[in-house]
Amino acid sequence: MVLDLNKTKMIHVLVTGGAGYIGSTLVPMLLDLGYRVTVYDLFYYGSESLLSCSLNPSLTLIKGDIRDELSLIKAMENVDYIIHLAGIVGYPACSKDPELAITTNVLGTENITRNLKLNQRLIFSSTGSCYGAIPEGFCTEETPINPLSLYGTTKAKGEQLVQQVGGVVLRLATIFGVSQRLRLDLLINDLVFKALTEKKFDIYEAHFRRTFLHVKDVARAFLFAMENYEIMKNEIYNVGGDQLNFTKLDVCNLIKEAIHDCVITPSNQGFDADKRDYQVSYEKIRKLGFEPRISIRDGIRELKMFLPNMSEEYISKTKNF
Repeated sequence: MVLDLNKTKMIHVLVTGGAGYIGSTLVPMLLDLGYRVTVYDLFYYGSESLLSCSLNPSLTLIKGDIRDELSLIKAMENVDYIIHLAGIVGYPACSKDPELAITTNVLGTENITRNLKLNQRLIFSSTGSCYGAIPEGFCTEETPINPLSLYGTTKAKGEQLVQQVGGVVLRLATIFGVSQRLRLDLLINDLVFKALTEKKFDIYEAHFRRTFLHVKDVARAFLFAMENYEIMKNEIYNVGGDQLNFTKLDVCNLIKEAIHDCVITPSNQGFDADKRDYQVSYEKIRKLGFEPRISIRDGIRELKMFLPNMSEEYISKTKNF
């Protein structure tokens, strides 16, 4: 059991969006470590992703919207840490409903920062999409950001709000891997699914450089930030590993190694609205002791095992973003 030594009580963690792709991986880890956890989520896709935790007395579920300030204030009472995952994620979802993206990603985050108490610690989930197009070299936390999509812009604004209250910002690489709340709109997950089902398809902007991170390593990064909060507060950290910087074509070649009968062909058709073509340095967080453990090959192997055995109904839900 994790205790607050000053108060001799269990440390209480509020996780916004805790039933989502990252949250459904992180919440069980927090409970296993002995934290008291409250999940604040709209449960738009249900609460099934947290069923494995159903008998844990340290878990509380609250159905709520981060745009609902009064409900959020009540959920924030008596918590020690707030891990803020809730948001409209990715440029397609943000472009589909710009007003929802702005009110959720910006005003929802502002509701948290405006009502944060001095003794509460805030850790915010951000994105490498804040960088935009970087022509050469490695992005560090000091690289000027230039978001080119509404998604990146709203996350950049969220970063500013969190920094104003002294929180920790984790600027995550492109995530991949199996979670209790699976997403197939993420690049590696999507490409593996296509390799398994379509067998032959084109890949656009194949030379674009990306950096990746398994969802379990993402969850580990939030735990790491909690454990090292006093060192990391007031700062932004790129989260990933230098060994996980790849071009999209590199990823396709790894997929073809694992799924031999698929054919992936570079194409001039299509584009990424975020213009994500960059390499990222993770020296800052690595110096503190954090490094990813799971490789892209491991993630592809995991996806290859699970995706063919998932029901069509479940697969259809993962695409409904």
